[in-house]
Amino acid sequence: MKKNFTLLTAIILSLFSLTANAQDDKPTAKSYMTFTGGISNPLGDYASSIYTNNNAGFAKKGTTFGFDFGLYIKKNFGIGINLSLQDQGELNATDVQNLANGYNANFTKNQTSVTAVGRFTNLALMVGPQYSFLYKSFILDLRASGGIIKSFTTPATTIVAYPSDNGQTYYQLSSGAVALAYGASIGLRYTLSDSWDVGVKLNYIQSSGLKISNTGGDTAAQSRFQTNMPVSMLQSTLGMTLKF
Repeated sequence: MKKNFTLLTAIILSLFSLTANAQDDKPTAKSYMTFTGGISNPLGDYASSIYTNNNAGFAKKGTTFGFDFGLYIKKNFGIGINLSLQDQGELNATDVQNLANGYNANFTKNQTSVTAVGRFTNLALMVGPQYSFLYKSFILDLRASGGIIKSFTTPATTIVAYPSDNGQTYYQLSSGAVALAYGASIGLRYTLSDSWDVGVKLNYIQSSGLKISNTGGDTAAQSRFQTNMPVSMLQSTLGMTLKF
């Protein structure tokens, strides 16, 4: 009985030893910094161009550039940081005409003109937990994140509605607001060397909205009147990574 117990103990200790060695031999991720560039696609209300939707943003597919960081705390678990700058285009001639037609119908005027100046530009800073899976030369990064969006500009619009003898002018101002945001990302990197990776990444960012200010009067009772612009975008980027 004693011999059997000793043998069983030896087997269990051997299994623990093998498991520990396997964990020690398992590759671990290295902290990194990535320069990213690619396409930012607006989604939902942010991309909508429907006049009757007061949350419609009229944003367009644009470019995004930034930096992505992975700082590992324990083996393959760490903190991810993403800083990105987006340009989501501007209102085009069709957008401006649709707005003019809508305001003209609502105001019941002889004529309404709309002009728009400026682009959709913003900076997003997102931080959250990340776990990375390593398989041969590939690294899969999964992350959930929260942070802020800082708007630099949104198109400023001027609406002039007038009959032949009198006119009314309304202004939707460019927004420089800051809003809370949340999101998630998935990235796939390929190891080129001990220090360099190349990879692709999908990054989703959602915010309840940027504050929009208006002057010249409240048109809410008569027509479109926007005070909030929800932001939602999906970024597809290519990146070059330096590991350290």
